[in-house]
Amino acid sequence: PASPPAPASEQLSAPPTTDRPSWGDCTTGSPSAKSPGCDDFVGPSRVVDKCGVCGGDNSACRLVSGLFQHSLTRVGYHKILEIPQGATKINVTEMLKSKNYLALRNRAGRSIINGNWAIDRPGRYEGGGTMFIYRRPNEITSTAGESFLADGPTNQILDVFMIYQQPNPGVHYEYILPSESPANPTHPDHSPDGNTVNGQGGYNHHGNTHQEGYDPAGGGRPPSSVPDNQVPAVQPPRSQREYNWRQAGTTECSASCGKGYLYAIFHCVHRQNHEEVSETLCDSSTRPSQQEEPCNTQHCPAFWDIGEWSECSKTCGLGMQHRQVLCRQVYANRTLNVHTGRCRHLERPETASTCQLKICSEWQIRTEWTVCSVPCGLGQRSRDVQCVSNIGDLVPDEECNMNLQPSAVENCDMGACAKSWFYTHWGATCSAECGMGVRTRGVLCLTNQISSLPLEGCGHERPADSQVCNNGPCESSIEWFTGPWSQCSAECGVGSQQRAVVCLVRAEEGYAAAPPYECSSLDRPLGQQSCNLGPCGAKWYHTDWSACSKSCEEGFRLREVRCLTDSMQPSDGCEEQDRPPEREPCNPEPCTPDIDEKCRDKYFNCNVVVQARLCVYDYYRTTCCASCSRVAHQHSAPRGHS
Repeated sequence: PASPPAPASEQLSAPPTTDRPSWGDCTTGSPSAKSPGCDDFVGPSRVVDKCGVCGGDNSACRLVSGLFQHSLTRVGYHKILEIPQGATKINVTEMLKSKNYLALRNRAGRSIINGNWAIDRPGRYEGGGTMFIYRRPNEITSTAGESFLADGPTNQILDVFMIYQQPNPGVHYEYILPSESPANPTHPDHSPDGNTVNGQGGYNHHGNTHQEGYDPAGGGRPPSSVPDNQVPAVQPPRSQREYNWRQAGTTECSASCGKGYLYAIFHCVHRQNHEEVSETLCDSSTRPSQQEEPCNTQHCPAFWDIGEWSECSKTCGLGMQHRQVLCRQVYANRTLNVHTGRCRHLERPETASTCQLKICSEWQIRTEWTVCSVPCGLGQRSRDVQCVSNIGDLVPDEECNMNLQPSAVENCDMGACAKSWFYTHWGATCSAECGMGVRTRGVLCLTNQISSLPLEGCGHERPADSQVCNNGPCESSIEWFTGPWSQCSAECGVGSQQRAVVCLVRAEEGYAAAPPYECSSLDRPLGQQSCNLGPCGAKWYHTDWSACSKSCEEGFRLREVRCLTDSMQPSDGCEEQDRPPEREPCNPEPCTPDIDEKCRDKYFNCNVVVQARLCVYDYYRTTCCASCSRVAHQHSAPRGHS
């Protein structure tokens, strides 16, 4: 059994200190030197008390607060508090972080926060005539519980629930009511056989409630100690100034609906007669700063937001396409997704539609073969092959199956032709810069048809393709000549490489070797140098690839890979990321049957014949030859194992 309610003295004790959110003390002290008072004057002036009365003494309202500490037994929604109509400065906060959640709904059953087992994101939620701020601190870095706050006033009774999942750490609540309103908060019956919510079981309920009136003049029995939110005495006004800033109105609202903003307009006026004077007469340091205030917070009408159509599901023939249709509404210069019920006054656009981009097409041979391109020898002939739609229109080749395209060009042999020698002009460049050289020309044995291929056996003597040329005598000169560098003497580490260095004499007859001392007047090039192909170590070695396991439709091939040292011994010192692959795919092309040009579909809807399995009959096998042949090949093709 649950413990009995705490005594009255314990119920009036201040709730334990937590880091729960607070509305702050809006009435303590005097307003800032740059903020206007509630009488529209800047400087020493009256302030609004906690009851919202300009210059009031906090006697027009009272604070209702308490701590919900009841033990719950069953998982689910449990009503813990009723917030009366007219409540302001509402604050409901978990004392510590837990797996429980707070929920809020009105008496009509409409959920405002965390209804129907759906946990809302922290944010602003409208309900009961006010805007609630729902907060859930960081689940990792904070130990504070979740909360919701509202300025009020509420225009109806609201019910607060706890979605119970673990022992209740306590929920602190407070709100302000006008003095004429009943002060006792209403709690549901939480006996084991009492009220339940959403079919959940009952539980015992024990809570502490603290009501506090604001009458410092002694209208009631004074409290034993000054509460934390006691309003301090208003400070006496400072010396009156002759000119003050006074609010003269506001700007127009920046939006006609969905929450806009407006700004206060301040003029410099005479404090006695309120006449507007030059702004230079007022103290510029006390001029209030521009602060925005929300306006026209009523919702804008909801509307259907229509997205773009998706691509058609088929590239030819009848397909489907879809688009997204959302009910959206503008609020605070943001467009939000809302329930579709808010757009019920509008006809909902279609979200799906049929589409047909193109008519499915097939190959059609439109002409016979042309005459061979040459009268003799090897030439080519062609015919017109087009991709045609079912209604006879020419469409791009990509619309037809490219694997089934009949050939449009083939070779043709018109027999042997007469042959002749063909040759070019002699080349203008001699092979030697000086002395005797050679120049060349091209010589070919061809038929008398330009389009034919080179042939052999022109019959008579082949014309010469080279002749002697002479660019004049050469002057003798001596030069060092070097050959290419040899390979490095070591596969790894430091080695050496050599090259030939000879002394040559150039004369009319060409180049001739000379003793090295003949070139002693010239700098002799190096004949040897060091080389380094890199540090020695283990390397990956591999064999050639094996034959492919399949000739088509992707097989695989293998090879052996080993890590060996410089002495060809097995090693573990090779880098694994450099290891060559031991297996790779091969022959990915599909297996296609040989195309018989006489085997064609005579009707465009032969796919129906295949689907109905009518190819077993001779008539359909003949009229839909191409389609039936493809199916037969697919069923008879051998299945490889990878």
